[in-house]
Amino acid sequence: MTTFRSEGWAVRPSFVPHGATAPVTLLGDEHGLTQLSGNPPVAWQSPWSELSSIQLLRVARGMALVATIDGVRYCWRTNNRRDYDVVAEVVVEHGGKVIRRKRRAGVIAVAAVVLVASLAGSIGAFFSGSSKDQELTDAKAVNLTQRDFPSGWYTTNGSFLEYLFPPAKDVITSTSTTAPKANSAWTQVSAQFQSCLGVSARKDRVFGEAGQQPDYQVSSRIFGSQTDGGIEVADLTQYYRTTTMVKKDTAEMSMKKFGGCLVASNAALILSQYKSNVPSVPAGTDWKPLTFVHGWARGGITTLSEPGVTATLHLVTVVATAGHYEVTFAALVEKWPETKSLIAGLVNTLKSRITAGNSAAV
Repeated sequence: MTTFRSEGWAVRPSFVPHGATAPVTLLGDEHGLTQLSGNPPVAWQSPWSELSSIQLLRVARGMALVATIDGVRYCWRTNNRRDYDVVAEVVVEHGGKVIRRKRRAGVIAVAAVVLVASLAGSIGAFFSGSSKDQELTDAKAVNLTQRDFPSGWYTTNGSFLEYLFPPAKDVITSTSTTAPKANSAWTQVSAQFQSCLGVSARKDRVFGEAGQQPDYQVSSRIFGSQTDGGIEVADLTQYYRTTTMVKKDTAEMSMKKFGGCLVASNAALILSQYKSNVPSVPAGTDWKPLTFVHGWARGGITTLSEPGVTATLHLVTVVATAGHYEVTFAALVEKWPETKSLIAGLVNTLKSRITAGNSAAV
């Protein structure tokens, strides 16, 4: 029988309340599946006879192993595929399914675009090299860092938010973004958003032909906490060449239902990673976070039932704009509205940085 040892996984939900969910090492042999997690590591061994509906999926930048144990649906995710072949062999040997779907060209390349406006249109002109360097420095300084969170928060991998944000180390410029192909998930999500908001593809600045590209966009890390049943957050900052670009985007994003339409589009993109097509997600609820910093911000909330997660989660997205900046914040939370004030506080931090003269983190 085939065996494997694979490191670098994360699991949702945890095997015990408030237990470690990452990093996780998986071991598979003829007897069963063993999970090692925590420090010092704790072993959880499940005989194959106790696992049902086992599936291995190739997902963006990695793979996901899903199985039901004692009535609970667990999902293990990793950001690499180095052990894919051997894990697939073991899954098949024990009655599981390996789902090999065709890769959706362009979906992950434009994942950040789904969250924020203005990556579908023409390329803006560049400033001088020194000015561009300062733009990038300022954009990075806006994003949330570990210092913005109380003790107990941590950076995390294996989050569903990875479908909406590029890795924090990646800097995307107006010349490095690839346009999605026709009939891709991007096309379907765009159509859903435009229908929801009541705007044509030609006039839409968020997904459509009227959009303009920022000079730079860069993401924060994904941060997590066990607070209120579990919460994960991240943000992405875009720097635009002119303030007029931002003002035009803000005008569309001020339309009624924008927050609910945008969060539904993001939920559809996440769910499309586990389905053969892009699901139609009803508009979420608009939400304007209460902050003490002046400036524009709009958001939306919707529920999200994710593979491997027994609880129904809430997906929250907020866009804030000021000057040359557009910042998008997203959160996955188990409890709402219990986490509303926490999320509003993080949005307030981001707004304070884009409205300040130097946008520097404090």
